[in-house]
This record gives sequence, structure tokens and C-alpha cells, in this order.
Amino acid sequence: MLTVNKLLPGGQGLAQVLLKRAPSVELDWDVRQKSRFDATDSSGRHLGVFLPRGTLVRGGDVLIAEDGSMVRVLAAPQSVLVVRPCSEHGTPFDLVRAAYHLGNRHVQLELQPDHLKFEPDHVLADMLRQMHLIVTEEQAAFEPEGGAYAAGGHSHGHGGHDHAHEAHDPAPAAAPARGKPLNIPVRAAAPAHDHAHPHVHGPGCGHDH
Repeated sequence: MLTVNKLLPGGQGLAQVLLKRAPSVELDWDVRQKSRFDATDSSGRHLGVFLPRGTLVRGGDVLIAEDGSMVRVLAAPQSVLVVRPCSEHGTPFDLVRAAYHLGNRHVQLELQPDHLKFEPDHVLADMLRQMHLIVTEEQAAFEPEGGAYAAGGHSHGHGGHDHAHEAHDPAPAAAPARGKPLNIPVRAAAPAHDHAHPHVHGPGCGHDH
């Protein structure tokens, strides 16, 4: 068994010509969220991966073996539920509402500009369909959000820039001035749904209630 104990997020700093020659290993999310696992790469080598606890392995990362060799990580297609807004009766904002409700249930969720992905759950799928969203089961790579404070998480799109330790933190807000309280009228928010005008489905909506 070849031991692997180092990971380079996104293959940072490695020449593309070297990466193209390196063997690969295809892993689904169930394996990639573990810091210790066994796998077999495309050249037939048996790998024993031992990474710092809390490390999330993403598609595009590069594993470094104890002999210095590299292994490219590919996110394996897996069964996922893909959530999209109804083009006829909904809006893209419906995805925000869906992400809110799924987040309240601590669902691992991949966020994209025009869709969401999460692992199959028929109860949640029915809930989303009742919210007039289109839910389909597909085979696709799954890269859920790691969370703002996830241990071993990646820094995306900043070249290793770590915002948690920046020197340019915003200055603290000034203390509020003492004086008379302000009487500011507050209007009640409009109701989220108008039950007097229920959603009406057309032939192209694609919902199955």
C-alpha cells in the first residue's frame, strides 16, 4: 500500500504538463469528506490516504504520496437531486428559499447560480415540489459547500488568501452617541404568500402534486 498524507487544493503550484501525466482516482462525496480512506488509482496502485482530520477532498485536488508521486482527484458522478426554479410560475429567488429551508435541516448542499444539488431524500424532494420547484434525480459530481468555518476547508478563488487572518479587518463601529431615543415607525412586512390567489399550474410547469 502506498501511503498518502499530503493534499494540494486544486493542484496549486503544479505544472499542468505534470498533472496530465499523473494517475487519477475517482471518488464520490461519501469518500471525499473523510480524512482517512483506501482507494485504487488509475494505474492500479493501492492508496492508503491519511490526511489531517476535517480535511475535505475536492475534485481537482492532488494527493501527494510518500514516494513523491501525484494522484489527481476526480469527483465521481453519483445520484443527486437537482433543484431548479419553475420557468413558467417561479423565479430564481425560489432557489434562495429552497436553500434556506434545506439549510435549516442541515442538508449538505451544492450551490450553483441556477440550481441546487443534494443527496437523494424523497421527503425533502416532496417539500420542494410543494414550493413549486422542479426536482429531478441525476447522476453528477457533487461538491457541497464546506461551510465558512469548516476545518480543513478550501479557500476558493483567492490563491490561498486567508480572510480569517487578514490585517485589513474593518474598523470596529463607533459607539452609538448617547441622547434621546428615536421613535422610528416600523411597517409590518407583506405576507409571503397570497392565499387568495393560489399557484396555478400550466402544462409546462412540470410539477407533479
